[in-house]
Amino acid sequence: MIGRLEKTVFDCPDPRALAAFYAAILGMRINEDSDNWVVIGTEPGARQLAFQRSARPAAAQWPDPQRPQQLHLDIRVDDVDAAERAVLALGARRLPGELEGRFRVFADPAGHPFCLVFGRHTK
Repeated sequence: MIGRLEKTVFDCPDPRALAAFYAAILGMRINEDSDNWVVIGTEPGARQLAFQRSARPAAAQWPDPQRPQQLHLDIRVDDVDAAERAVLALGARRLPGELEGRFRVFADPAGHPFCLVFGRHTK
């Protein structure tokens, strides 16, 4: 092993807003907070997500291959209908594409795609 994954980092125009969005979905808290950099996690150092200010991030255009998603989060949920209502209320928007009984695709408020994963769990 050369190293350990410390954080997954999202470029976005408003780090605090996007951090609050994902913290509400994932039950995380803010561990670091500055104007240009916000980190959330369950505790410092454990599976953290970071959000850094970028004036002009190139948002993905799902499912357009000319503007690919670049990265996305799969978020496993027990009740996909309840989870969908919750993420929409937080500012997400539904995107085309799903695998019936497996996942639904959304965009966060900054335009990054993410999936609500449900149903059969495969390794």
